[in-house]
Amino acid sequence: WTRQGHRVFFGSRNPNGENAQAALAATAGKAQVMLEAEAAQGAEVIVLAVPWSAAIAVVQGLGDLTGKILIDATNPIAAGWQLAVGKDTSAAEQIAAVTQATVIKAFNTTGAENMENPIYDGAATTMFICGDDANAKQIVAQLSEELGFAVADVGALTCARFLEPLAMVWINLAFVQGQGRNIAFRLVKR
Repeated sequence: WTRQGHRVFFGSRNPNGENAQAALAATAGKAQVMLEAEAAQGAEVIVLAVPWSAAIAVVQGLGDLTGKILIDATNPIAAGWQLAVGKDTSAAEQIAAVTQATVIKAFNTTGAENMENPIYDGAATTMFICGDDANAKQIVAQLSEELGFAVADVGALTCARFLEPLAMVWINLAFVQGQGRNIAFRLVKR
């Protein structure tokens, strides 16, 4: 997103730590690193990219997020490569319950390598998104397209109950079956 001219803030518990500084270096200094709550307060759109076990606590620690869009990229993974929640709720719905932000589920069905380059055989792979606010989904769709993805809006935030298991398909193929992280989904139409 820095290449697209967006101001990017990385939120970290330890802004001077090795991981935070590596993230900053990856942007050639075009981003800033600061404490999580500071980054969230300065942002219009927040991407939550933390382990599920920390997600609720991190969101609660960000302060009042009224008027902001929170993109939930988490996957509720439990021991044994299983979903920790599903069917009756989703990680996205649980996150939405503890924040004033508008929550949109996205960026959870693929890996970091595909964020860098989502093009396979000359065609864009698919970024699936869902949420309850049409304007917020349009913004997330634009951010997805700026990275090179084709966007598929699968519906309301309750549809995260479908996207989180879909992410487990990608995770199973990549890690459990050993196909590696350079795989992606593409929605095709006839």
